Amino acid sequence: KVAVSIANEGNTDLFVYDLRSGRLTRLTSGFAIDTSPSFSPDGSQIVFNSDRGGSQQLYIVKANGAGLKRISFGSGRYATPQWSPEGDKIAFTKMSGGVFAIGVMDTGGGNERILSSSFLDEAPTWAPNGRVLMFFRQPAGGRGVSKLYKVDALGILPESAVNTPRDASDPTWSPLLP
Repeated sequence: KVAVSIANEGNTDLFVYDLRSGRLTRLTSGFAIDTSPSFSPDGSQIVFNSDRGGSQQLYIVKANGAGLKRISFGSGRYATPQWSPEGDKIAFTKMSGGVFAIGVMDTGGGNERILSSSFLDEAPTWAPNGRVLMFFRQPAGGRGVSKLYKVDALGILPESAVNTPRDASDPTWSPLLP
């Protein structure tokens, strides 16, 4: 199954698409923009961002569309949520005060921690061990080379650049390989 955002007549909702049967199940509806779905590791829930409350925030819904609830309540806007491999944390991008930050919170929305911030830090992705997040950073003003960075999810070790041969963005980790 794949969770997707589908725009139709000016409205964007979340759906789950069953690749075997071709069945499309609507999870959200209304006059909101619902995007960036991420399944929980057990597949029972999906975290996503939506402007349904007036500003871009994070929400969780069961994979069958029931039990929709908001989990982000800090100042600013939240985007690009990613469920941790252990299922106990959600990484996100937060926009507030003219900067973009990478943070983590519990799946219920508590214990929010900002791990990095700059002009544009975006698109966190969890390492398979759940200990490290990778994201990309664009220099101030949008000029220059976008680079990948990694940061300790516990906030203990400092962030560090990941050397790539060219501009890099939108990272995603592979699963652990045998």
